[in-house]
Parts: sequence; C-alpha cells; structure tokens
Amino acid sequence: MSTLARATGNIGHAPRIGLWALPAYGLLLGLSTWTHQPSIDDFDAYARYITTDVFLISHLGASIFATALAVLGTAAATAFLAHGRAARTAVAGLVLTTIANVFLASTFGSATFVQPGIGRAHLAGTAGMPALNADTAYGPTFFATALTPTFLLIVAAIVLGTAIARTDRRLRRHGIAYAVLLPAFAITGFALQPAQPWTGFALAAATAALAVRLPRLHTT
Repeated sequence: MSTLARATGNIGHAPRIGLWALPAYGLLLGLSTWTHQPSIDDFDAYARYITTDVFLISHLGASIFATALAVLGTAAATAFLAHGRAARTAVAGLVLTTIANVFLASTFGSATFVQPGIGRAHLAGTAGMPALNADTAYGPTFFATALTPTFLLIVAAIVLGTAIARTDRRLRRHGIAYAVLLPAFAITGFALQPAQPWTGFALAAATAALAVRLPRLHTT
C-alpha cells in the first residue's frame, strides 16, 4: 500500500467524481477562447463581436462556469492530497485558486453584461461609446481586478502543481503538467492568442489523467 493510501484512509465517492471537474474546466477554457474579440482600435468590429451569441455563451456558459469547476476540482484534488507529504502546499493551492477564481468570475460577469450593451448602443449610432467602453469595460478598475487574480491564478497553479508532484513520484508528471499548462493558458491570452485554446485542451487531457491516476494511488 502506498504512503498516500495509508494517509488518506477512506475517501468517499464525492472527491473521486469532483476530480473530473478539472478536465471539464480545461475543456471549457479551450472552448471559451476558440475565438477572440477584435481590438478596440477597430471599434465597429469589436462592437459587432461583443453583441454576438458566441460572446455571451462563451462568458456565461464557459468562462464563469469554468471558474466554479476550477474551485470544485481543486477542492476534490486537495481531499486526496491533504493527508500526504505536501498537505500544506495543497491547501495553499486550494486557497489561492479559490480567491483567484472568485475575482476572475467578477471580471467575466462585467464583460458579459456591460460590453454587449455598449456594443449595441454603438451599432445603433449612439455617440461616445468608445470613450464609455474605455472608462467602464476597459477602465483601470477592471484591469486591476482582472490582472491581479490572473497573476494569482498562475501562482496557484504552480503551488498546487508542486503539491501534486511532491505527493508521490508517480504523480510528478501530472503535477508538472498542471503547473505549466494553466500558467501557459493565462500567458498566451496576452502574448499568443492562437495557441490559447490548445493550452486549455492540453490542461483538460493532463487533468483527466490525474483524475484517473490519483484515486488509483489512493487504493494501492
């Protein structure tokens, strides 16, 4: 019997099922970034995009729901890791992930409900919408609220990935993958947008492997 199995004792079905929230999270990240909105420098194209159903669904059905799945999946993983050799690191990763995703959900909500109204008003001929967009949807408060939790999410991924890798040598690849792919997803959103959805899909594959492997180590 492995050290992890001896330490965790009898874990119920809920954490085993909850682990699958992580690959679902990765899948939604990939789908939500399959298309990207045009630059606000081309405000007509930007306004047309943010008034589409694709924009609305990607934020409501993918981005916001994905933040909930991230917290649930991380909590399930921590249930397995909390009694192992990297228990404190795992709990720290869960706390950081939760805080980051709560703030990120607020930014996704802002985009979902503010930007389409601005876009519709601009397309209807209302003057001053680019300036209003710059002051609200892309104002300094929004950027501070979005960039800070994005950085925190990168830190959270590295911390939780480290906990996974340290818990058992057979989880090392899974932990490294998590610590690399989630930050890569965040960074490519700024630096290499065509690659962003693929990092999300890669995260889904890596965490699916974790969802299979972690419960097996618990019982062997």
